[in-house]
Amino acid sequence: MAEQDLIKVAKEAVEAFNKDDWGQAMAVLGGSLYNELGTGRQLRGEAQILPALQGWKKAMPDVKGTVTSAFASGNKAVLEVTWKGTQTGPMDGPGGTLPPSGKSQTTPAAWVFEFDGAKVKESRQYFDMMSLMQQIGAMPQP
Repeated sequence: MAEQDLIKVAKEAVEAFNKDDWGQAMAVLGGSLYNELGTGRQLRGEAQILPALQGWKKAMPDVKGTVTSAFASGNKAVLEVTWKGTQTGPMDGPGGTLPPSGKSQTTPAAWVFEFDGAKVKESRQYFDMMSLMQQIGAMPQP
């Protein structure tokens, strides 16, 4: 696949999430391994990835990702994404459920996609979970 095509497919994952288009999100990510480095989750396939993405929307129904830059080389595409949203719903995590805080967050991320042909084989999303938790009031500010 051409590098611009890899970027287009990677951006489709963000756009589908923004629109709550879970069918399209799974068409892009459903057959892959998704590593969410900020949370430490490693999720494989639609049965694990879909509930995780929907969980973010449950916690922040207005959350949207904005792709601020993109790069591709070989079989990899990298997106810089800024995620913005307000935690108006419960956020489930390994330590329990955080009640809605009503606070907004802006979290930059890097999302690396590795392709096998035209399909996403694996992706890794890097973001600062501590900063996100501080912004929504779940952890004290420094």
